[in-house]
Amino acid sequence: MPVERVGVSFEPELLQKFDALIKKMGYTNRSEAIRDLIRKEIVESAIKQEECEVIGTLTIMYDHHEGNILEKLIHLEHQHNDEISFTTHIHIDAHNCLEIIILRGNNKQVKQLAEHVRSLKGVKHGDLSITTLSI
Repeated sequence: MPVERVGVSFEPELLQKFDALIKKMGYTNRSEAIRDLIRKEIVESAIKQEECEVIGTLTIMYDHHEGNILEKLIHLEHQHNDEISFTTHIHIDAHNCLEIIILRGNNKQVKQLAEHVRSLKGVKHGDLSITTLSI
């Protein structure tokens, strides 16, 4: 893929801090680090739009003995078959389970589904991580 070269000016102290940070993160050059920062901002800007298409994961930890959560989760998953691509379930201990749900679809609908799942009685923690499909 062709690239365009651009110049960027930094104050020496800021550049020193940036170089230390990207070295710590494992980057071998400034260009890739700057490209990744720009991509991150583009994705974050895109996912603020309600109508963009997204893909991501909803990771939840829950007590499977609490409030018929398994029935409620299965019911929700069947209702949202269009947004749910895949689920996996891991038994953590005698009470706790971890479920990872791969979601894809309209940003607003994916976020609403995640909020609905996280608000179920028995869910101890839930984290939604999404990215845009257009990057």
